[in-house]
Amino acid sequence: MPLISVSLLSMKPENAVSKIYNLETAKVDYFHIDVMDGKFVEKNTLDQMKEYSLTISHITNIGLDVHLMVEDVEKIMDDYIPLEPQIITFHYEAIQEKSRIMEIIQDLKRNNIRVGIAINPETSIEPIKEFLPYIHQVLIMTVIPGKGGQKLMPETLEKIKALKQYLLTNELEIDIEADGGINSETVKSVKEAGCDILVSGSYITDSENYAQAVQKLKEN
Repeated sequence: MPLISVSLLSMKPENAVSKIYNLETAKVDYFHIDVMDGKFVEKNTLDQMKEYSLTISHITNIGLDVHLMVEDVEKIMDDYIPLEPQIITFHYEAIQEKSRIMEIIQDLKRNNIRVGIAINPETSIEPIKEFLPYIHQVLIMTVIPGKGGQKLMPETLEKIKALKQYLLTNELEIDIEADGGINSETVKSVKEAGCDILVSGSYITDSENYAQAVQKLKEN
């Protein structure tokens, strides 16, 4: 059964505390924090996501799954390290320099934070293979990053399958996380492709019953 990381990107800030509490009782496994700088992607969520993260850290023990869609990874990363998130994921496309990527990986590990690398739909798994022995998770974007409510791109499922096979062949114990367009209709194909963690936003946060929506994703 996959873990569910609920994205707060499309959640309205009104009554945020009660919504976060209700998501916790719905048995989500992580709160997925979509941090955007208005540069790497068009949308800017820096202030809103920091506010949500601070709220979560004060009222729940559920871990933060921080997804950095930013150009200045190190600066924003340093803003989140004090919150002790379970994992911080950064985009390969934002850096692409091997030495810098390794420095970020080592810095996060020194702070006892799990490390993830994300890749966009147009990026293959080839350029990140050399980093896989040093990280804990790969996030496969199944939509174009930066916008909520998009439909899952079917071609990204083949990338998930290829990564899963590579991990099995090389005996690497790494989680695969899929992000974008995951709902009760698409979840089966994503799980069958080999995902361990499913990011779902509006499907859960716009539903009338959070627990029922989460359960459908776990059981389908």
